[in-house]
Amino acid sequence: MKNATEESTTTAATITEHEAQQVERANATNAQPVVFVHGLWLLPSSWNRWAKAFEDAGFTALVPGWPDDPETVGEANAKPETFAHKTIGQVADHFAKIIGGLKKKPAIIGHSFGGLLAQILAGRGLASVTVAIDPAPFRGVLPLPLSSLKSAWPVLGNPANRDRAVPLTFDQFRFGFANAVSEQEAKELYETFAVPASGRPLFQAAAANLNPWTEAKVDTKNPKRGPLLIISGEKDNTVPRAISHASFNIQQRNSGVTEFVELPNRGHALTIDNGWREVADKALAFVQRFVRAK
Repeated sequence: MKNATEESTTTAATITEHEAQQVERANATNAQPVVFVHGLWLLPSSWNRWAKAFEDAGFTALVPGWPDDPETVGEANAKPETFAHKTIGQVADHFAKIIGGLKKKPAIIGHSFGGLLAQILAGRGLASVTVAIDPAPFRGVLPLPLSSLKSAWPVLGNPANRDRAVPLTFDQFRFGFANAVSEQEAKELYETFAVPASGRPLFQAAAANLNPWTEAKVDTKNPKRGPLLIISGEKDNTVPRAISHASFNIQQRNSGVTEFVELPNRGHALTIDNGWREVADKALAFVQRFVRAK
């Protein structure tokens, strides 16, 4: 029975034509699929360079969106209401539905809340190998550094934001994402990638340790979880090492391979900033240890 305060996930989002085409394309090849999962304040297009890098290495890349994701940053900022009301469970179920259409069990790579979602999907036995980059915390992860609270405060500071889509100001983006790059690059990243985000996942994660019915829960004991790498940026304000390493400490109780890597001088924007390739290469090398591209 679901707690009355936890959102229902029974309403499944429709797979878009573009997502269906990605699945069809993956199934038409002999290549190993890799599913990329974005987090809050970003769109699937934030993975475009990663997708090409993995395709160049012989994999088939899929970059699905969260339910109702707009196609472009411009459209997203013009219609922020499309992001509202999305819950962790609804997004996880959407990705599970997409993965269910694949002939091969995919590698899953996620960033921030996408890193949490990647672990949820792996905990359901849906991943051949998983990389969670600066992942949002799940139930059981206890540390709450002040910088993390400050990063989430633009949403959590107003209870009404639970039912809204919340954009970040440049200063908020600079602190939460782009603190480890120059001011000029931070502005470029903000203009290129930043979109509004659903408030609900942050409220769900914030209350996860108080709610046994939370959707922000990972089955870390499933022996079918597969290998997992957690990557942490040393200077990440949104998901500091204390959070990502606490996730690792719980996950390493699993019988599967569980590893942790901290990248020096990297912030939360490490998947989209000028050093993205270093992170992508770490993830690619880990994936290649456990699955062949073809």
